[in-house]
Amino acid sequence: MNGSLIMIVIGSALINNVVLNQFLGICSFLGVSKQMKASASLGGAVIFVITIASAVASLLYDYVLAPLGLDYMKTIVFILVIAALVQIVEMFLKKKSPAIYKALGIYLPLITTNCAVLGVALTNVQDGYNFAQSVLSGFGTAVGYTLAIILLASIRTRIREEDIPAPLRGAPIVLISAALMSIAFMGFSGLSF
Repeated sequence: MNGSLIMIVIGSALINNVVLNQFLGICSFLGVSKQMKASASLGGAVIFVITIASAVASLLYDYVLAPLGLDYMKTIVFILVIAALVQIVEMFLKKKSPAIYKALGIYLPLITTNCAVLGVALTNVQDGYNFAQSVLSGFGTAVGYTLAIILLASIRTRIREEDIPAPLRGAPIVLISAALMSIAFMGFSGLSF
């Protein structure tokens, strides 16, 4: 059982990386990855939101929605849970770390509409994950997102120091870098325990 739980985390983080394999959460991935500190901060916020959202969504689905035959309500209920969690994170950062709050700017509230967060909750239900599996899947997904955004931020830091041909400057080189990262992460698909 422990091996399958570890595989859920590794599979969610590396093999089925939410950004580089499933292409969810691209707007914040590309928008925030300009600075390392903002990327790490957003990654931390995403880890908190996705992990807690996965736990709460699993409990709500298993103990409220499914028993009452309200499966069709899962999307709207999960969106409300995610929005509430993001508000909590936003209030915490605004009070405890105004610099990080300001650095994240519009991207912090965008976690609410980040399709990666909702996608994880819905995928966990679709895959029939129990509570522990849902939490670990959410955590692994968020760690994978954080890993990807920090890697892209470090690549973008190096890109700024290089002499890039004019037609490739800006968005083109960032998208090429993200594509190459996606290809590199495909190498994890053969990973097994």
